[in-house]
Amino acid sequence: MTRPVKLKEKLESLPSSPGVYLFKDPKGKILYVGKGKDLRKRVLSYFREKNHSSAKTRVLIKKVSDVDFIITASEKEALILESNLIKHHQPRYNVVLRDDKRYLVLRLDPKEDYPRLSLVRKIRKDGALYFGPYASAQAVRQTLKVLHSMFPLRQCSGRKFKSRQRPCLNHQMGRCLGLCAGTITPEEYAPVVEQAVLFLRGRTRDLQIKLRREMERTADELEFEKAAMYRDRLIAVEKTLEKQLIVSSRFQDQDVIGTHEAGENLGLAVLFIREGRMVGSRAFVFKDSKSSAPEVVRGFILQYYEEDRSIPDEILMSEPVLEQDLLEEWLSDLKEKRVTLRVPKRGEGRRLLIMACKNAANYLMSEMPKPTDPLPALERLQQRLELKSFPHRLECVDISNFRGQFSVGSLTVFKDGEPNKTDYRRYRIRDVFQIDDPAMMAEVIRRRFTDVRDSKVLPDLLVVDGGKAQLNQTMAILDDLDLKGRVPVVALAKRQRTAKQVESAEGDRLYLAGRKTPLLLKNDPPLQFLLGRLRDEAHRFAIEYYQKRHRKSILHSRLDDIPGIGPKRRRALIQHFGSVNQLAQAKVEEISQVPGVSSKLAEEIFSALRSNSSDKMKF
Repeated sequence: MTRPVKLKEKLESLPSSPGVYLFKDPKGKILYVGKGKDLRKRVLSYFREKNHSSAKTRVLIKKVSDVDFIITASEKEALILESNLIKHHQPRYNVVLRDDKRYLVLRLDPKEDYPRLSLVRKIRKDGALYFGPYASAQAVRQTLKVLHSMFPLRQCSGRKFKSRQRPCLNHQMGRCLGLCAGTITPEEYAPVVEQAVLFLRGRTRDLQIKLRREMERTADELEFEKAAMYRDRLIAVEKTLEKQLIVSSRFQDQDVIGTHEAGENLGLAVLFIREGRMVGSRAFVFKDSKSSAPEVVRGFILQYYEEDRSIPDEILMSEPVLEQDLLEEWLSDLKEKRVTLRVPKRGEGRRLLIMACKNAANYLMSEMPKPTDPLPALERLQQRLELKSFPHRLECVDISNFRGQFSVGSLTVFKDGEPNKTDYRRYRIRDVFQIDDPAMMAEVIRRRFTDVRDSKVLPDLLVVDGGKAQLNQTMAILDDLDLKGRVPVVALAKRQRTAKQVESAEGDRLYLAGRKTPLLLKNDPPLQFLLGRLRDEAHRFAIEYYQKRHRKSILHSRLDDIPGIGPKRRRALIQHFGSVNQLAQAKVEEISQVPGVSSKLAEEIFSALRSNSSDKMKF
């Protein structure tokens, strides 16, 4: 392809300096914005290579007729400029994060004498603190309701606040400190603001320590009303934490970014983990994406955290990204503290990443338009897998667990391409006590085909989530049950990319019995969409059951193991002592003073809690 003279001249004049380049079409429209440590080498590499592995790059280069560049002082400055230009111009061939304006955030301005929380849709660089975003108005209003019950911040606007002559109804209900009546100074109000900020940032351990110290200090100074207020606030915080799922034993601030591809579309989900607790999540869809998953992850990090976000200590990613060291340096500068990017391969980080990828898949499938007629995809499935009968009934089995604990299995059923939830089944793993997904899968398969409810109903196709190991285990179980040949089985595996494979990801793989190489589904969108929906529904159903079991375990307290302690007495004990740890330090005489607790029961409580005082309480 012959290049215009103007473009050739510009390519020859490119400097060997860090900076940003802008590819333009014949009409001057910006097609792509990129950066380079050496502009000359980076830009010329596009035009010297004839066969680019990326389809996006091949199409892009054919459309380029002009190039502009901006020299910067360093590669880091080029990175920041690249992000700003992408947001401003939104080029077709860049990853563009477009939907931030749809979400509500909480704003608090610490420069005010009496700061309050307000709802806004746009984050500005005005020195205020922003928390969120929240995916729905209902979610943010529920958060505000909880916050105001624990931290009685000002709720009225500045205009109403200045014009009031008497305290509002919120003050009479104990949900406001009565600022308009002059009952509190800015200095006395500031600690309440600080506590609310700690809670919103997920710094719950720091918050609990502060509240406990204030409770003890005011009690020592005989200010019992204030001590009771701090005690109630501490109990409210602890009760709120009961509802938050503990997902990491490292108790570190982490964001977990997972992706899922379906044809030309890509879903991305972020899990927000603060001090080991899941505090929220967000999901995005990139439709008709021209970029690979690693490019999307890089672009997301660059644009999302640039907007004065709460940056964690560590970001886990499903994809290895280019210029990882530079991104880490840039994020560390924004946070003014070391930030690490990594792609976990095993352990707890890997399990969190799988959870994020499943969330990305669920969101992507929910946002994609459903085909009006699933029969063509089912016909395609029968043809490609050479099935003897039409696949009216599809079943999928998935496993979910955390370090081998709370292990569960799920079975989801599609009839004629649509979910049939009355036939869904869930299984608590009984016989496998270590991390062994194939063995867990085998247990679920055996129970599925020996269950009197379902044993006579056979699927036209059974899909197991996993690879060859899961497929082989399933075939062995079916052989034992004399069902081999009567139930067609395939294993559906998500392609795990390495740094060398980022430009040529193969998508999902389908393993078949008797076939060495898997079928690749990337170039078969209808089939990938159908099987992806089936698998993602199994993922969702399994995770839902796993979380239910995990949450039940978290909410369990040692008090629940003591005969004679029900919800009423448990609540009375916690309210009297403030926490289970304080109760464990109490004497028998002190415990027996709680209404409804006899001397005999007090002795049993004392013995039970002292027998294993090193255990951590969750209540």
